[in-house]
Amino acid sequence: MKSGVRLPSLSGLRRFDALALTSALWFLGKFVRYAFPPLFEQLAGVYDVSTAVLGTAFSALLFVYALMQFPSGWLADRFSSVVVIGAGATGAALGALVLAVDGPLAVLVGAMVAIGAGTGTLKTVGVRLLSRTYPAQTGRVLGVFDTFGTFAGVAAPAVALAFAARPGVVGAGWRTTFLAAGVATVAVAAAFVARVPHRLSAAGAAGTDGDADVSLSSYLSLFRRWRFTAFVAVAVLFSFVFNGTIAFLPLFLTRQAGFGPGTAGLLYSALFAVSLVQLVTGEVSDRVGPLPVLAATLGLSSTALAGLIVLAGDAGPLAVGAVVAVLGIGMHGYRPVRGAYLMAVIPSSVAGGSLGVVRTLLMIAGALAPAVVGVLSETAGFPPVFWGLTALLALSTGLTGVLWVAGD
Repeated sequence: MKSGVRLPSLSGLRRFDALALTSALWFLGKFVRYAFPPLFEQLAGVYDVSTAVLGTAFSALLFVYALMQFPSGWLADRFSSVVVIGAGATGAALGALVLAVDGPLAVLVGAMVAIGAGTGTLKTVGVRLLSRTYPAQTGRVLGVFDTFGTFAGVAAPAVALAFAARPGVVGAGWRTTFLAAGVATVAVAAAFVARVPHRLSAAGAAGTDGDADVSLSSYLSLFRRWRFTAFVAVAVLFSFVFNGTIAFLPLFLTRQAGFGPGTAGLLYSALFAVSLVQLVTGEVSDRVGPLPVLAATLGLSSTALAGLIVLAGDAGPLAVGAVVAVLGIGMHGYRPVRGAYLMAVIPSSVAGGSLGVVRTLLMIAGALAPAVVGVLSETAGFPPVFWGLTALLALSTGLTGVLWVAGD
């Protein structure tokens, strides 16, 4: 008797090997970065430095990561996505392995910078590679890719603190986190370099990978197209709002909504617990197109943020938690579809460098947001600032709607 359920064949699953390996490297790259903050107190004692010094070192990691966006994309356009990702992952792995054994503060800082530089190649070039390998399923695969990265932020603190509480393999317990991450990254990077070129060839993308010889003006010329510039403006506004919101949502929930730190932390976790929606929105964007999904997720985000402000102080944790979850659905659901849209409108010959330029703008906006929101919240209070963030989201929704109505 034939079953009505058709299971995917082994060969069908094998064609997603590039997705699995690229996502695993992105998970490990974000894991090793997110492992540092939970260990700051212990590192301050080990190296006899202040948390300000450690914070500055971590900022250096993030700054180098940001600086790598355009160069890594440009190198991928000229040479090969596989080479750039493989080299970056290997560099990050070496930085992690250096921390597996005792060393002075200079070694710690150097390793953090190496991790920042190495992981800086993974997202921009990873999006480029996956969009070429799976052109008909870009939304789906980028949803998977982004979800892997999101859950690295969930896993890293728990794993780092668990190892820190136990005897280490070759040093203090906290060093085992970096030993394990380094070894795993080397293994996955080797499999990635060995397997993914074959998948690119099978997808017919090898001939377009790393064969471009373009100037900086070729990347910047895309901004002469009003549709491209308008969408980049939408993406920059969202990045500012997203980072400003997640940086101060726990404080908003305690000061404005009146919840205790434990309740605020639990509600804050709900914002990330719903990140699996990325798998759904990516899939839907492949079926109906990215712009309707982008408009819907931005509209949902702006509505939820407005609802959060209205309910704060008057509603209980269940109602506020539901709104926070809806906010997370909108914000997380937006992100993979943004990448899918960009890869659809950027010419393949300049995809890496152009995406690198856009991601640099996004990260600058995201980096500025916590400082701006923090200063304004001290002078004007949280409600006016969060209403301002809501207005920016509404503006983003409107611009996306214009792009949708205008068509191609």
